[in-house]
Amino acid sequence: MNLILILLIIALIAFVLYLVLVKKVDLSSLFPNSTQPSNSFEKTEIFLEAKQKSFEIVLDAKNEALRIKNETDEYVRSKKNEISDESAKITARTTMLESRESELKRKEEDSSTLKTSLESKVKNYDELIHAEQEKLEKISRLTVEEAKKRLIETVDRELKEEYGKKIRTYEEELKSNAEEKAKQILIDAMRQGASDYVVEYTSSRIRLPDEELKGRIIGKEGRNIKTFEEVTGVEVDLDSSPGDLVITCFDPVRREIAKLAMQRLIADGRIQPAKIEEIVEKTRTEMDQVIFKEGTELCHKLGIFNIPKEIIQTLGRFRYRFSYGQNMIEHVMEVVKIGVSIASELKADTEIVKLGCLLHDIGKVIMDKEGSHVDIGVDYLRKFKINEKVINCVAEHHEDRPFSSIESAIVALADHVSGARPGARTEDYESYVKRMRNLEEAATSFDGVDHAFALSAGREVRVYVKPTQVDDYSTSFLAREIAKKIELEQNYPGVVKIIVIRETRQLATAK
Repeated sequence: MNLILILLIIALIAFVLYLVLVKKVDLSSLFPNSTQPSNSFEKTEIFLEAKQKSFEIVLDAKNEALRIKNETDEYVRSKKNEISDESAKITARTTMLESRESELKRKEEDSSTLKTSLESKVKNYDELIHAEQEKLEKISRLTVEEAKKRLIETVDRELKEEYGKKIRTYEEELKSNAEEKAKQILIDAMRQGASDYVVEYTSSRIRLPDEELKGRIIGKEGRNIKTFEEVTGVEVDLDSSPGDLVITCFDPVRREIAKLAMQRLIADGRIQPAKIEEIVEKTRTEMDQVIFKEGTELCHKLGIFNIPKEIIQTLGRFRYRFSYGQNMIEHVMEVVKIGVSIASELKADTEIVKLGCLLHDIGKVIMDKEGSHVDIGVDYLRKFKINEKVINCVAEHHEDRPFSSIESAIVALADHVSGARPGARTEDYESYVKRMRNLEEAATSFDGVDHAFALSAGREVRVYVKPTQVDDYSTSFLAREIAKKIELEQNYPGVVKIIVIRETRQLATAK
């Protein structure tokens, strides 16, 4: 009711303000003198309009008050319902927690009772066992430890006698059969792995169809042969054998590229520096395909598949690699045949032996790494996640560490048989290649050197420098520094001649 009264007062004030401000009514006119009759004022148009307006305002105020009251009642009712729901939930949770608490207390009491019962039973059992042990000790006049010791000694003595008899019997049988069996295995393995060898050295010979070709190969002021030797890294000999051209180089792949390029130049007839560079580059690209083909054929001949293409590419280099005069492809094929034969007789894993024999010398054809071919090969194979047993065969085939399996011992034996048989190897090629490589690396270790080639079996090193970094006056100083480094760090027969070459080329194109 207080709210309605306030609204009525506000409505009255609003009505008065409406009359004064909007209708411009003089308030004195609303309150005439007593001499004027009141009913005349009530009948005026302004009074009727104000009365109607006040009635509307009062009606609106009642409606608004009723609306506010309904909303308030609805809000209070919803809040009561929410509080009631929450109270019910809390009551249910409290009941559940009380139930769980009582359950836990009951279980705890049961556990305590069970624990007490078990402790009592264990104590009784211990007392019974102790009493029985005392009775047995009195009867046998031995303690428990003494009885155990006597029993173990008796059993051990009997077992040793039995084992000794069986071991002596086995040893006699093995001694009578092992030597003969081992000889037979090795003979069969070598018979299956026997193959012919064509021993190649560090030179390739090309028959010239015409003696006049030598002049064209040399070119004006030796430009052609100089360019050929520079881009291929080989040495060309035109004088030692009439009618023949001899190419020498310690790197077999480099020598083979030079040989094929020279044959193509002779067939083409256009022997000039630009043509030489073009054909050599083309031959070098084709050689990668030839090497991959050689690796694929090697794997197919041995029945080995599903190995990474990168390893097949590396295996293809065996075709141009010789170890002590023994061609690597022929050596690997022989080792695989011997190893598989021995593994079959000894019931070993032939697949592990076959892969180990194939990959045991792969480090010998990886030229960009330092270290022994065993370590290089192991590191290389681990990049391709090769079976660890195969990697162990590679790591142990020179007995640098103890054999980890019978397969490793078989691979080492097969390699030894292949390399040590009479006529298999003719020279220490490994140390020769290492000496050539060390000479080239000594030269390329200086700033400004573009590339270097060791020639004439290590008696000469040709060093090509970058003309933008080394001037003509510095070439003699560089030659002396390279010679001094070789003298201090390397061993070599005779003398080594250092030739530093600097040349500038200018290219232009006419359109």
